[in-house]
Amino acid sequence: MSVLVLVEQEQGLPLETSLHAVALAASLGEEIRVVGFGIVGSFGGTVIQHELLSDYAPEAWAESLHQLIGVVGADVVVAPGTERGNEVMAHLAAMEDLPLATNATEVDTSGPVWELTRVRWGGSLLERARLDARVKLLTVAPHSWPPHDLPSGESDVFVPVLDESHVRTRVLERTNPVEGITLTSAKVIVSGGRGVGSAEGFALLEKLAEILGGAVGCSRVVTNNGWRPHSDQVGQTGTRVAPDLYIACGISGAIQHWVGMMAAKNILAVNLDPEAPMMTKADYAVIGDLHEVLSAVIEEIESRR
Repeated sequence: MSVLVLVEQEQGLPLETSLHAVALAASLGEEIRVVGFGIVGSFGGTVIQHELLSDYAPEAWAESLHQLIGVVGADVVVAPGTERGNEVMAHLAAMEDLPLATNATEVDTSGPVWELTRVRWGGSLLERARLDARVKLLTVAPHSWPPHDLPSGESDVFVPVLDESHVRTRVLERTNPVEGITLTSAKVIVSGGRGVGSAEGFALLEKLAEILGGAVGCSRVVTNNGWRPHSDQVGQTGTRVAPDLYIACGISGAIQHWVGMMAAKNILAVNLDPEAPMMTKADYAVIGDLHEVLSAVIEEIESRR
């Protein structure tokens, strides 16, 4: 079985979500071809290059994969279940006139028709689905598979036939990302919700995050109130994270927020309401005023240093 795996990169390094896709691909077949655009680091794979592919262009990426499938005769195409991965694969499915299974967490290939488990409705339910197609297209739900090493070896270059019609939609300009620890890279996230009370109330969360070497997150109501920027939002309409420790302060735990942080290895919730959904789902829960609790935690950590 020949499997193409789309790998998203930043500065020549694969994103972790792409390594999850490689893990699923490795379970499907022995012949895996990693595909990237522009640069594919020091690992083996196919580099798609063209003068029109200076940055992300979903239709051009899909057209390039469409042409590559015709050359190599792939049986399966796998991509990470990210915004870019799902968008490119949707275009590819339309071009190939094929079904697309997005956000898969499990794949059973034992029968002629594949059986899949998919994340649906922002993670609030799991769906059992069947996939039957001449070329099977699927994306992998982030953090549903452990990261897998990329294949080693030399890279080859594929130059697709493209014109201006393929780059009608493309990234023209980028701003420099914030330096330092981000929500997606942080091992510890201290996140606040309505219970924090105000923008000034986040000073305690920032102090604890600094001590723990982590990042500050928030719920949607916080960004709606203007207390924190949208870039800090964790959830279905924000950033999905998977830290070692997620400290939820004054967050009720609505499903939209839970979807964004449910991949955390450990969850500590601090809330006055013992019946809040976050408190019932957390690994550890502290019932109390978050300002008093965090102040005590900070004081104790600093006293032990």
